[in-house]
Amino acid sequence: MDQVNALQNRMNRTVATPLFYKVFAMVAAGMILDGADVYLVSAVNSVLIQNHFATLSQGSMFLSAGFLGLFLGSLLAGYIGDHFGRRASYQINLLIFGAFTVFGGFAPNIWALIVLRFIAAIGLGAEIVTGFAMINEFAPVKSRGKWSASVSVIANTAAPLTLMMSAFVIPRYSWRAMFMIVGGAAMVLWFIRRNFPESPRWLIDQGRYEEAEEIINQMEGDCHDYTEEDQTPQPVHQTKIGTGLLVAIFAVSAINLVQYTFTSWMPTLLVKQGIEVAHSLTFSAVMMAGAPLGAMIGATLVDQLGRKKVIVSTFIFAAIVGLIYAQQRSVKPILIVGFILVTSIYVLMASIVSVYVPELFPTSFRFRGAGIANGVAKMLTVLTPYIAAWALARMSSIIIFEFMASVAVIAAIVVWIFGPETKKRTIR
Repeated sequence: MDQVNALQNRMNRTVATPLFYKVFAMVAAGMILDGADVYLVSAVNSVLIQNHFATLSQGSMFLSAGFLGLFLGSLLAGYIGDHFGRRASYQINLLIFGAFTVFGGFAPNIWALIVLRFIAAIGLGAEIVTGFAMINEFAPVKSRGKWSASVSVIANTAAPLTLMMSAFVIPRYSWRAMFMIVGGAAMVLWFIRRNFPESPRWLIDQGRYEEAEEIINQMEGDCHDYTEEDQTPQPVHQTKIGTGLLVAIFAVSAINLVQYTFTSWMPTLLVKQGIEVAHSLTFSAVMMAGAPLGAMIGATLVDQLGRKKVIVSTFIFAAIVGLIYAQQRSVKPILIVGFILVTSIYVLMASIVSVYVPELFPTSFRFRGAGIANGVAKMLTVLTPYIAAWALARMSSIIIFEFMASVAVIAAIVVWIFGPETKKRTIR
């Protein structure tokens, strides 16, 4: 027990050293590919429908196949990560995602593309769980929120970049080229991070103390100038696993439903209003420039104001802005209000998925907790494309935004009542 406490205390006092920067860079690169895939699918879906490669209902199945794959990937990543190690889970997922995304570029028909998308999304779902949980376990306690949310900042630069690339590549080289570009990049990253270090917190939990100490020694490097404040972070919070799951499931499900519903259908909604594909992708890219800005705001605020204040207030703000966006009919207000809405959505993405959720669980359950929360969220979004397609075919798009607003308000209430404040607290 003395050895365990000593190793955990050393982990709690670590600062940013070269090994941590390496971990941060590898995680951020994986998250960029994760973000690129989300907006790649959004752009491709509208093109598949417009070019009659897929019908509206088949486009919904294409999106739903991805959500179902994300669900399974999240659960598998949680199990593999907690039982066989973070590194094993981290590498397997990227190989699956990269290979089957490349294969998707050669799909002969929509049905083959749906199957390949499902398998690729299994790997992608694991990336979401493992990436943020990994940086949470490696990051210095005092600045954990900043580093975890900073991954989201970098990752969300993929949003406008992918949509701008899609606006350039798809009209000239078809949607297939985008699949090959993103999948090929994933395969390159898989090779680069083959020597990724194992999480010392997981090794300690597994009783592999010598391996944990070796990595901690590397993390400490030559930094021995800890202050008294560095050595005494606030005590670990004692949130029960059941309570943590309740808060995580509601928060992650809400932000995923809001984010995926809006971003996945944004080009399609614009096309429905008479805007051509190339222009709709450009408009989407302009609005999605709010993604990295929102993640940056989240990264700045979570360690200053606290997780709960940022999450609850932003959920309510996003609900209001979403209802305002639904009333806009001309280009300029659509771009301005859409930009603000996207910014608020990604404040939440950075605060909840990358920072708050991994902090709710102990090391022994962290990957499974995050995996279950993300898995439930993805399962709920499986039905969302069908509902969206049904609503778009029969009624105004306003109903979609009213739905998103309701979900956001419910999540705000749950986090406020049941959620613990985890700012700058040690993790078990």
